[in-house]
Amino acid sequence: MTGKSRGERQTGLLNGFAAYGMWGLVPLFWPLLEPSGAVEILAHRMVWSLVLVAAVLLVVRRWAWAGELLRQPRRLALITVAAAVITVNWGVYIWAVNNDQVVEASLGYFINPLVTIAMGVLLLKERLRPVQWAAVGVGFAAVLVLAVGYGKPPWISLTLAFSFATYGLVKKKVNLGGLESLAAETAVQFLPALAYVVWLGSRGEATFATEGAGHAALLAATGVVTALPLVCFGAAAIRVPLSTLGLLQYLAPVLQFLLGVLYFREAMPPERWAGFALVWLALTLLTWDALRTARRAARTLRAETSVPRTTITTGTMSAARNADSLSSGPGPAPAEAKP
Repeated sequence: MTGKSRGERQTGLLNGFAAYGMWGLVPLFWPLLEPSGAVEILAHRMVWSLVLVAAVLLVVRRWAWAGELLRQPRRLALITVAAAVITVNWGVYIWAVNNDQVVEASLGYFINPLVTIAMGVLLLKERLRPVQWAAVGVGFAAVLVLAVGYGKPPWISLTLAFSFATYGLVKKKVNLGGLESLAAETAVQFLPALAYVVWLGSRGEATFATEGAGHAALLAATGVVTALPLVCFGAAAIRVPLSTLGLLQYLAPVLQFLLGVLYFREAMPPERWAGFALVWLALTLLTWDALRTARRAARTLRAETSVPRTTITTGTMSAARNADSLSSGPGPAPAEAKP
């Protein structure tokens, strides 16, 4: 049983590394789609994602959820909101990569955990531990430093962070699986995206059929680029602890940052380094606090689970004594063993 559990964890870790690794390396893919513009790429991503995910669901025969979803207007409305928010996220990210803003895009996913925590406080009235408050404060200071350095707020980073945090909040309320959720969201996006692609073609501005078969194949591959990391993430999420996924999530922005600096040769003036250093300090505080809290929770759980065993043992011994007394003559009824 232990060997099987270890194998499951290893499979989960491999899938987690694959998911976040692909998300981290995806800036290498979007420039291959030029001369397509960001909006055209986004439209193709929506169209081909639905085609691919629908094919997968057809193969595995997982359609029961769709009928249930259609009978729940509130969840449908939330799916629509999620589709709108992730459309903004995808579009801004593609535009940023194809306009030499990979480093700023990576910053958006670095500060996303901090934005998620802040939204939890403001919208869900969650209470923070002191270290979490410190991390949020350091993150806010980082944004101020970067805003001064840029001469304007880092709007790409903030848009990516807030849109993805909102997306996560909505998805939590919808409570659908990864593939099912992507299918529902891209179903909402499909008709507007397809209409845009057709409109571009009618104006003679579409690149899908004018840049060769290789370019058309790359545009169609946007569906794979969208769905495959999500499948790997889903496989990881059910096999590894949430704390491990929380650590793995930093792999994607780290890879994006390294690509921006080392491959795309984007500028890193001192004020940008200072802002990133503050963000990394905030994330270090969050990670340390999360690991410490997880260890405390594990110790508490072990302590609590040890109590029933003692109670069961005591109850069993008492039952045995009562049974002995019954066998030797009249006496009290045997006590009922309680967990």
